[in-house]
Amino acid sequence: MDSYVIQVNGCGDHAPILDVHLKTNGNSISPGKMKSRKPRWAVRASEMSKKTFNPVRAIVDSMKVEPNPKKPMISLSLGDPTVFGNLPTNDEVTLAVKEVLDSGRYNGYAPSVGYQSCREAVASYYDCPEAPLTAQDVILTSGCSQAIELALAVLANPGQNILVPRPGFSLYKTLALSMGIEVKLYNLLPEKGWEIDLEHLESLVDEKTACLIVNNPSNPCGSVFSKSHLQKILAVASKQCVPILADEIYGDMVFADCKYEPIATLSTNVPILSCGGLAKRWLVPGWRMGWILIHDRRDIFGKEIRDGLLRLSQRILGPCTLVQGALERILQRTPPEFYHNTLSMLKANADLCYMALSAIPGLRPVRPAGAMYLMVEIEMEHFPEFENDVEFTERLISEQSVFCLPATCFEYPNFFRVVITVPEEMILEACSRIQEFCETHYQGAEVAQEECDK
Repeated sequence: MDSYVIQVNGCGDHAPILDVHLKTNGNSISPGKMKSRKPRWAVRASEMSKKTFNPVRAIVDSMKVEPNPKKPMISLSLGDPTVFGNLPTNDEVTLAVKEVLDSGRYNGYAPSVGYQSCREAVASYYDCPEAPLTAQDVILTSGCSQAIELALAVLANPGQNILVPRPGFSLYKTLALSMGIEVKLYNLLPEKGWEIDLEHLESLVDEKTACLIVNNPSNPCGSVFSKSHLQKILAVASKQCVPILADEIYGDMVFADCKYEPIATLSTNVPILSCGGLAKRWLVPGWRMGWILIHDRRDIFGKEIRDGLLRLSQRILGPCTLVQGALERILQRTPPEFYHNTLSMLKANADLCYMALSAIPGLRPVRPAGAMYLMVEIEMEHFPEFENDVEFTERLISEQSVFCLPATCFEYPNFFRVVITVPEEMILEACSRIQEFCETHYQGAEVAQEECDK
């Protein structure tokens, strides 16, 4: 029988040395001293994690400022409509999930792209003659954020670039940079209701451009593009052969005097991945239900993009199955008055906020047409003691306990963003405090010029 003998030799102050002898059929084999690797810990963060950067968190977390203890905090910074309890979802939405939970039929794994019946429900809800959809054109995701991530991941490779609005939602840049994708920022024009500077947009396109992101209605601007403007955007995309990633999470969240046009309904030849979800219109962002709608009537994406989305979806096996099970009822039974009441409240707040801030010297709000936000320009020349919008909003917190996001978070300095989902009395109180703050620090043209000349 073969035998194996392992001897540990050591003496004095020296550590033991492992000496291995193999005895096979009576013959001893000694390989001599083995070359040993000294183990050591060398755990490092991945390159992807190092490239992941959220400008909102970076700026907000660096704002080392305490609110005024004499005034309760009013936060106008977070785009979560559930925070103050004044915008609950509809009872039909809640009952739909309760029924699914009680049924016990949706506790297991679903297909990574979502249950077929749920995809059919989404396709049926958004299908129209101008942009037909079937279940095969729908991929369910864990919130609209994951929809955007999958769309970017399937369209762009490291070293390519994407075109992103400025000001724009910070997640686009966060995701792209983590994937090694370059971001090129195209300008929106506040004086034109935040329309795209089309000439600037087209000048950024090159052979490495993978897609154009169009966010309509807009976060952070609260703007809604007209049909004619969307057609001009599509003309650029068609001419340059650039597909569109449409972030339409605020789709249909437009005020009564405005009309929302899904961009895919206006083109037959530009391939579009439209990202949406339940979060905003149904007021349930924590439920993490999103989707990608694939619009590709000329078969430009073809099988490759669809297969790519399928493979990417298999990384986390799709969104919450309970919400999937409730999706058909949510889409079909939520009463129209629920949407109407939500939008009426948002428009009333938007009008109230816009009028109040327009009357404050040194501020120039841009009237929103939808979504949940309003952008305000700070005429920095009249506030010379503040270097930028970050300092302005920091002092607003410390003196008045009102928290608005500096628009540097959205690559657009010297503006700030106001969230308009808070109760009316809080909007009024916040605007009153902002007015007091500005009156304290505002300096007329002559004084401001003197300060600048020092």
